[in-house]
Amino acid sequence: MAAKDIYHEHVKRALEKDGWHITHDPLSVKLLGRTLQIDLGAERILAAEKGEERIAVEVKSFIGTSRVQDLKEALGPYMLYRSALRRTASDRRLFLAVRDDVYESVFEHPEGLLLQVEDEIHLLVFSVEREEIVKWIS
Repeated sequence: MAAKDIYHEHVKRALEKDGWHITHDPLSVKLLGRTLQIDLGAERILAAEKGEERIAVEVKSFIGTSRVQDLKEALGPYMLYRSALRRTASDRRLFLAVRDDVYESVFEHPEGLLLQVEDEIHLLVFSVEREEIVKWIS
């Protein structure tokens, strides 16, 4: 099993505060005959729609010396996991969880915004200090 990201528990608590029920820690998916593990699987009941919403969340810390290298290391797994979820006809939407300061320095940058749109990257932006979700971007 891969090591958990240093912010794994922060994101887990933020999701729970936001009304999500953690269903998988980690969530296993198959790709090319191999088992991959996405950090978290969660769901919540949508009363108005009488259904449920299901997500998968990959947590990335971005604590390296290069934001570009951190981005490369985050997007590779994200793309693989998204592909695996699509191939299994999963109804889970994949989110990349990043700290609010990472969102501001990487994903609010014009090239970061372009990446979000072109590569269909869904973001869960969280506050480490408050252990809360700041925003969802999809």
